[in-house]
Amino acid sequence: MINVKISLVTVTYNAAKTIQQCIDSVARQTYKNVEYIIIDGNSSDGTADIIRQNKVHIHYFKSEADDGIYDAMNKGIMKSTGDVVGLLNADDYFANDNVISEIVASFVQNNADILYADLDYVNPNGKVLRRWRSGNYSPGKFNWGWMPPHPTFYAKREMFEQLGLYNSRYGTAADYELMLRFMHTNKAKVCYLNKVIVNMTQGGVSNQNLLNRIKAWRCDFRAMTNNNIGMPFLGLVLKPLRKVGQFIG
Repeated sequence: MINVKISLVTVTYNAAKTIQQCIDSVARQTYKNVEYIIIDGNSSDGTADIIRQNKVHIHYFKSEADDGIYDAMNKGIMKSTGDVVGLLNADDYFANDNVISEIVASFVQNNADILYADLDYVNPNGKVLRRWRSGNYSPGKFNWGWMPPHPTFYAKREMFEQLGLYNSRYGTAADYELMLRFMHTNKAKVCYLNKVIVNMTQGGVSNQNLLNRIKAWRCDFRAMTNNNIGMPFLGLVLKPLRKVGQFIG
């Protein structure tokens, strides 16, 4: 197998309760050509101390004020030197020790620009609450409210260099907009890894209350209209409806 270098970026802010589990899941990966980058937003709860205690597993760490989560993600991506870049949230962790090996094998086998997979939403004890099963991608699928789970999204670093980073003007939809831009608008070669690779802790700023949900819809709509979604109002309706299946089974 070609020795593909993977850059992982974790963004933290007051994540002392979860960051050790996240780091441990990276450290246990059987695939070793991994560059691990952590960008912290000046945490005040001991997060930075925990990260420093794990410095043997971390190739770059910076703690400083930022302009939000997507600004921090962009800082991490710009520091990356790997062939492929992915993000692992501070509250999340890999589903098993072979995730990166499987990602690399799929990239090589499919000569892909982008890979996405499946994830489980879990509670703090690891109990599965929801199951996000992405299914295969085909051109135009975004028009019908489809999107892959962002924590499973990996892209060649050259994609970020050519097509840009996360655009914070899209608010909570900045990750959705980037995936739209890469996959739908610019028609990158996409590979689906039909496996759960991330356990994602239940939550999210955009879903905390009705006002945040309305703001999130506006951000989604702006992302759709600026990335050539054929009927953005239809996509806006279908996008949340697709989540219903995550609670079944």
